[in-house]
Amino acid sequence: MTRADAPDRRSLAGQYREFAEVQAAPVSPRYAELTRAIAADDAILDFLLTLPVGKQQPNLLLGALRYLHGGVAADAAQLHTWVVQDADRLRTTMLARSTQTNEPARCAAVLPLLAAIRGPVALIEVGSSAGLCLYPDQYGYRYDGVPVGSPSSVQLTCTTSGEGPVPQRLPDVVHRGGIDLHPLDPGDADDLAWLQALIWPGDHDRGRRLTAAAAIAAREPATVLTGDLVELLPEAVAAAPPNCTTVVFHSAALAYLPPAGVSDFVDLVSDLPVRWISQEGAGVLPGVRGRLPDPPSPGEARFVLALDGEPLAYTAPHGGRIDWLPGAAELR
Repeated sequence: MTRADAPDRRSLAGQYREFAEVQAAPVSPRYAELTRAIAADDAILDFLLTLPVGKQQPNLLLGALRYLHGGVAADAAQLHTWVVQDADRLRTTMLARSTQTNEPARCAAVLPLLAAIRGPVALIEVGSSAGLCLYPDQYGYRYDGVPVGSPSSVQLTCTTSGEGPVPQRLPDVVHRGGIDLHPLDPGDADDLAWLQALIWPGDHDRGRRLTAAAAIAAREPATVLTGDLVELLPEAVAAAPPNCTTVVFHSAALAYLPPAGVSDFVDLVSDLPVRWISQEGAGVLPGVRGRLPDPPSPGEARFVLALDGEPLAYTAPHGGRIDWLPGAAELR
């Protein structure tokens, strides 16, 4: 590492410290501890700087280590050893894999909007990973204790605040489509192992939920296109059957695009004959953020749920909570 590289190392260390405090600390003390240690470990930072910028993010490093070693490092010393002594295998895994967290619990936020849309519906998810969010009609729900849907091996609970739509039924889904640069197969054991490795430590419910959702998806595979979401979205929409409402949706997907790519996607989806449900960080979609009545503080770990670009709620990143905004009352 040369003196000229020092600013890059400091910047990367800052990113890991921010991840530790803002994202990890509230839900995963272990990951908060480990990412603080990474921020102070020059050897690990130097390893990360040998990777493309898009491959340096904490979730990818931590997921790759868990995937390769079958668990989470016990402390900073073990983490250092795993990275330094297994650098070649770790680099290969991080270059080959992507952060593709596929959390079916996010369906609990999408369902109230789907239930308010005239059906039947064709679902198209951009950034679909293994497609586990394409089966909202096959999961069971409980909103503030009120059950919705039928018995299912996947049961999702959600706490709400504010005046928003309460789903009375499950959507009639007649088509499931997706787009992903590197789609995962819910029936493939290695792909499932990678998805499990992306789950943060201590959340055993998420692991069990993912396994159950993958079994449902494997029985009825979605039609997933491989490639760029902007280039392939018109093809995916054209594949939807007639006489239904096509719904394009995504959760924590557009954050991986450059600003120009986000702008291109918004222009495209706004011109297509579809309804559009987004669930992203508050800063990802400038047009949505600009309509928020009270924008969150910078770095606040909440998603914004929006329908056709209109923000309707704040949601928990991995599901489980909806805080409705005033505009959602119109959907009731």
